[in-house]
Amino acid sequence: MSTAYLRPNAAETFDFLDLGYNADVLELTRVDHWGVRVTDAERAVRFYELLGFSVVARHEAAQVIILRHPSDLELNLITNGVPHEQGNVLMDLPSKYSGYTHLALRVTGIDAALARVTALGIAITEGPVELGDGTSFFIRDPDGNVIELRSPQRNMGDESSTS
Repeated sequence: MSTAYLRPNAAETFDFLDLGYNADVLELTRVDHWGVRVTDAERAVRFYELLGFSVVARHEAAQVIILRHPSDLELNLITNGVPHEQGNVLMDLPSKYSGYTHLALRVTGIDAALARVTALGIAITEGPVELGDGTSFFIRDPDGNVIELRSPQRNMGDESSTS
């Protein structure tokens, strides 16, 4: 496995081949926010407002709009995207480039989320499908960025089931 991306001697700190970590592991507490590059800032704001986000700050010099959801999720819209015809270069092209392919957001119930998204007129691009220990479906924002909405319940018709 190549460790060329690491600073000198970092490969000695971690045993990447065995996937074993030493006591110096970075202690993470939560995801602080995620950033999404968009081509049309106001169109993106309108879409994410449909999902319950609200604009809390605009930083024109940095080309960032910060939105927050009542659940305390924070989204940074990076507004310097350039329009193109390729679609989502990580998901829609035959070549599979490295990078983050989607964001998964937990919902309390898959049926309620499906009903809400459908009522809002947002297209469901895949699913619902059982993946691992939950059920998911996928939507895309106006720029083609993929969002997975996921419920821990395995049975789509029974929101109270956990197995």
